[in-house]
Amino acid sequence: MAIESSIDLRKLTIYSIFIRNFSDEGTFKGVIPELERIKEMGVDMIWFLPHYPLGELKRKGKEGSPYAIKDYHGFNEAFGTKDDFEALVEAVHQLEMKVMIDIVFNHTSPDSLLSQKHPEWFYRKPDGNFGNHIGEWTDVIDLEYQGNDALWDYQIETLVEYAKIIDGFRCDVASLVPLEFWLKARQAVAQVNPELIWLAESVEPSFILETRRQGITGLSDSEVYQAFDLTYDYDINHYFLAYLRGEIALSRYIESVRQQFWTYPANFTKLRFLENHDQERIVGKIQTHHSLKQLTAFNFFLRGAHLIYNGQEIQADHLPSLFDHDLIEWNWQKDISKEIQRFIQLKKELVPVSGTFEMGADDDMEAVWVQYQDHHQEVIGIFALNQNKKGEIEVPIEDGNYENQYNHQEVQVKNGKIRLEQDPIYLQTTIPS
Repeated sequence: MAIESSIDLRKLTIYSIFIRNFSDEGTFKGVIPELERIKEMGVDMIWFLPHYPLGELKRKGKEGSPYAIKDYHGFNEAFGTKDDFEALVEAVHQLEMKVMIDIVFNHTSPDSLLSQKHPEWFYRKPDGNFGNHIGEWTDVIDLEYQGNDALWDYQIETLVEYAKIIDGFRCDVASLVPLEFWLKARQAVAQVNPELIWLAESVEPSFILETRRQGITGLSDSEVYQAFDLTYDYDINHYFLAYLRGEIALSRYIESVRQQFWTYPANFTKLRFLENHDQERIVGKIQTHHSLKQLTAFNFFLRGAHLIYNGQEIQADHLPSLFDHDLIEWNWQKDISKEIQRFIQLKKELVPVSGTFEMGADDDMEAVWVQYQDHHQEVIGIFALNQNKKGEIEVPIEDGNYENQYNHQEVQVKNGKIRLEQDPIYLQTTIPS
């Protein structure tokens, strides 16, 4: 991975906003009244889905996908002006949060400014027409980086300009863009903003294999880490979903998480999430016996940065369309912001960014423990994901009475076992020297 990537990013919490569907106004200005609420949850950085003007040719839906971009240097008029955007950035910074924007450099809309001014920068199908390598993405055409040095210069200049005012890039399907480009771009951006955070939307293993089968760029997470600070958790997400569907045991998913720690460099940081703009809402994935509270606590306790997708804090069950005006239904009767706030607080206060990390699971109880050790401090979290099952699980901690740091109640470890509770359990102890 990028050798300078800080392990302090493992404390980072990102909140993702789709401007069109976030507020009644659907504008940059419509976000500002909610910033203090978001900050209060413990959020460090806000990632805005693409803010650019959208193409009209082959548009999906009435409004169009934010990822079918017409002009990388413009602003979607429906969202507001450049001044409005900069005012939003300033409002975020005033609350001591950072701003991340979406960078979509694999493709543009078919009627983009670049396709008109520089058609030679685009991939061509065998019939000579513009096209793309991912068939279902019918509203975009792919850029061609091989042999187009002027395209590299244009894209890097774009990044450098944005890096002067914002704090991070979330790079869409970064795995499909040549690694050499990202390395050169990072070097250039560092000249104006060396602290900028680079998040790659790395892709699922099946996606990598399919792109390679087609003979196009398909970077593995290990390759992407050479240029980026963080990557998506898609490398193991299929195991998580398979567990939720009851297709595999919890321990198989836990083992996939453990494997990340000997697969990637020691300072790697994954972006952990339960949902995002491409994924079904978490409440639609879990079985009736699962505890959303315990699942959320467990996710935030994993080593890595964490993502909240707008609406997750009110247990939204509807995923807003990417292609139409489709507002989030802000039902505050289902608000779990305070619980998320507590999980983030405990993560920042208790979970070390260095030291050892271990996990274990009891498949019969559908419970998991996560253990950190750093110097002489030990922290362990115990999460009962199936609330229909009551009992005990074995944990790697000495017998004794402890305070659950989540609710400040006393719990007991006896004969190497602890009784599962409705609340997650967070224990902290000192390891004898």
